[in-house]
Amino acid sequence: MKLFAINAGLFKLDGGAMFGVVPKNIWKHLITPDENNLCTWSMRCLLIDAGARKVLIDCGMGNKQDAKFFSHYEPHGSTLAASLAQHGYTTSDITDVLLTHLHFDHCGGAVVRKENGQLEPAFANATYWSNEQHWQWASQPNAREKASFLKENFLPLQQHQVLQFIKDEQQEIIPGLSTKWVNGHTQSMMLPLLQWGDKTILYMADLIPSAAHIPIAYVMGYDIRPLLTLQEKERLLTEALEKNYHLFFEHDASVVSCNLQMTNKGIRPKEFFTAESP
Repeated sequence: MKLFAINAGLFKLDGGAMFGVVPKNIWKHLITPDENNLCTWSMRCLLIDAGARKVLIDCGMGNKQDAKFFSHYEPHGSTLAASLAQHGYTTSDITDVLLTHLHFDHCGGAVVRKENGQLEPAFANATYWSNEQHWQWASQPNAREKASFLKENFLPLQQHQVLQFIKDEQQEIIPGLSTKWVNGHTQSMMLPLLQWGDKTILYMADLIPSAAHIPIAYVMGYDIRPLLTLQEKERLLTEALEKNYHLFFEHDASVVSCNLQMTNKGIRPKEFFTAESP
């Protein structure tokens, strides 16, 4: 089994929204904002090459929306297709796409708009994986999350009959790849858990979007249930410390992954890994 960090580009989000109640004079030393208080974040996906099966976890925001939409987020840098090609793969090689959740910056690349205007799966030979609880939540969005759930990013997957639902945390997509479900950021978000040789990798999605968000109180303003996020972070960080997981960060523009240690301030990163292979 081979793993590759796949770069689907960079984008910008408001630093205050990303750090919630943490004051700017603290978080600005961790992630530097620009003159508009925007910070740069990655859309880092994970490719698992298991031979016959090639699983991609998340797929960035894609390019379907209009210029006004993208002006809010300033996407730049690499594209997912270019990053795949850099590692010797094409979109046609992908057999499975595991979507942690259906916010636009995680699933927008799942569907492409053809020249004739038709919306089709971006990965022609892939099965796409979500779960029924989250799918229903995204399909009938609440007012708080409505702007993040863009139906053109995911409903075509069902229409093209390439969608399957993961039943529970125990179900494996491929041997060694299961998920942990959390509900603080959004309903039934899935965190892929991969056994890779003697290492265990936990893909953090938006529970802990960057290494700077490891402290328990560092919770995004986007989370629908921030107090639940606190509990989920504490539980999973404790488990990760005890079992020596490597945390894989989707949105950290500098750090790909880290392991953990206990300090007098609580659980913190031990070693940072910045190479594009986790």
